[in-house]
Formats: sequence, C-alpha cells, structure tokens
Amino acid sequence: MEQPFVFGVPADSPYFIGREKELARLQSNFKYGINTILISPRRWGKTSLVNRIAQSAKEKNRIIVRLDIFACRSEYDFYNTFSAAILRQTSSRLDEWKELARGFIERLTPKVSLSPGPGSEYSVSLGISPKTHTPDEVLSLPETIAQRKNCRLVICIDEFQQVGEFPDSLEVQKRLRGAWQHQKHVSYCLYGSKMHMMTRLFLKKSYPFYRFGEVLNLEPIPLQTWIPYIQGRFAAFGKQIDQRYIEQICETVACQSSYVQQLAYSVFLLSDKEVTDDSFARAVEDLVAQNSNVFIEQTQSLTTYQMNFLRAVMDGISRGFGEAEIREKYHLGSPSNINRLKSSMIEKELVELTENGFVLSDPVLKHWLKRILP
Repeated sequence: MEQPFVFGVPADSPYFIGREKELARLQSNFKYGINTILISPRRWGKTSLVNRIAQSAKEKNRIIVRLDIFACRSEYDFYNTFSAAILRQTSSRLDEWKELARGFIERLTPKVSLSPGPGSEYSVSLGISPKTHTPDEVLSLPETIAQRKNCRLVICIDEFQQVGEFPDSLEVQKRLRGAWQHQKHVSYCLYGSKMHMMTRLFLKKSYPFYRFGEVLNLEPIPLQTWIPYIQGRFAAFGKQIDQRYIEQICETVACQSSYVQQLAYSVFLLSDKEVTDDSFARAVEDLVAQNSNVFIEQTQSLTTYQMNFLRAVMDGISRGFGEAEIREKYHLGSPSNINRLKSSMIEKELVELTENGFVLSDPVLKHWLKRILP
C-alpha cells in the first residue's frame, strides 16, 4: 500500500528525493574503485543514499555488498557478519558460494537457512573464531572472491563507528586498514550514525583510517527540493498544503530528512483537505510527543551543569561559553569546567560543533526543552 511519507526506514522511490550531486559522485567512486566515507548527522539519509546507488549502479562486472554492523560488539562479531554478507551477496546459488569460498570454509561447519518460496533465498552463519581463521584470512576474502569471479566488489558498511567501540579497537582498525588498502579489486564505502565517532575515526591524523578515502559530508536537502515533493505527496492523496507550511516544516526540523518526512506525515494526518494553522501546530506537538521518551532517556542522567549547557545552546549561544557573563547567566561553573562540558555533550551526541559554533544535534530536542525547562 502506498504511503504518504516514510521515516525511520531507508527511503526508496518515490520517497527518495534530491542528492543529485552526491549520487553522481558516489556512482563515480563506485565505478572507479575509490574508497568513500560518508559523514553527516543522524537522519540525513546516508543509508538511503547508498541503497539508491546499489539499486541503480548495477553492472555486470561489479557487485555491491551491503552490511550493517550495529549489532557487532567485537572483532570476530564483525568478521562473521562481514564474511557472511560477502558470501551471500556475491553468490546467487548455494553451491556457488561453496565454490567461491573453497579454502575458506573447510575449517567451518556453516549453518545455512533456506527461505520458502520459488526464490529459495538463503542466509549463512559461519561460526568464524580465532581458532578457525586469522584476521588476515577473513579480510582477504573479498579480494579472493573478486578475483575468482573476475569482477570488482564494493563493500558498503553501515554503522561503521561500532569498530571504534571494539575491545583493542586501535589494533583492529590497523588490521582492517592494513588489509583493505592493498586490495586491487575491492573498494569500501563506510558510514555510520554517530557523527562525532566517524569524524574521529577518519579525520584524526593519529587514527589508522586517516586519509583512507574520499570523505563526503552530506548537507541538508534544501527547501526548494522539499516544496514540490511534499506538495506532490499531499496531492497524491487528495489534500493541499500551502508552501508556507512546508517552509515551517523545514525550519522546525532544520531540513533533517527523516524529521521532515515525519513532521509532514503528522501534518498530513491532522489536516482534512487543507492544512491550517491549527493542524500544523498540533502536528508539531505530536512530533515532540512522539520523541519525548527518547529525549527523557537522553537527558535524565545529565548533571545540572550539563542541562545548563543545553539551555545555553538552546538559547542560541554557540561560542564564548567561558566568558564570565555567559558562565554566570547559565551557571556553567568554572572556566576549567567548560571544556569538560563541551566534550561530554559531544560524546553524548546532544550537541555538535559546526563552523558556526555549537548547535543542538537534534532540532526537535530544542522544542522539547522549551516545554520542560522553566
């Protein structure tokens, strides 16, 4: 059944819009084997962008493999997810992956699950461990398969920041970088939802993945792209929305893609044939209410100083927190406490440091804070 808007899941046609420049660049990088790192705040459509490329950039001699490592908590969790995804997505038949993986699976007893139906899709659980394979053996698998299939592979890894949380993480990163940088038939697209950790992994000179590939920083989809899309979605279901309400939607959520879709959906549901000031206001309240439990979870353990810092950023203070007037007005403590506050709030992903100073990471959080703070 067709939906007016989608959010909380990757957006596909007809819900995927814009990103023409990023699509063209990513297609070129996939074509020419350039490693790519996508960095942006949450909800800006990184996964949707990669999925769009994977669907549209299929070529006979290139295979795009996608995997999500959010559930991985250790190096060998990653190796199992990594290997299973590569074997599954480079082979259309069960007997084919066994041939491709010869020399690799002999020490394993894989568990294979077949799905019912004419497609007979399968999933693989390998059980790789330090006793069965070294890291080098696992990490060389995509290059081996690419050579055996006489093709190029593009490995797209979502939630890559999890690698930074593994035990002995720096050593793991060194092993991954050391293996991947020498592969001739494989390139990588790495992205994740925690911007500060992705920035640390790829932009700090002291980290192994520094200068691993081209870094693409996603920008918000502009208002002028959203206007015809939102009007078109309303019209498809027999409703109307004036441009000024679309402008208010985008302003309320700072053009963050998933939030634009979510707020537009609330406006759609709470309006009859046409959007009114009342239905729009109720939609904003609905959006804040839907996310309030998340914000409570994020803020309930904050110290008084940390909440005061949030209040300052909410009020538009973006820099100069150490100045006496700001420290006293917002009760931020001593000058030495300011740096600790900045670091802790970035680590908790409640604020971001931009070229214009500090801003709240979540635009809807601002509206929630205004309701709960005296």
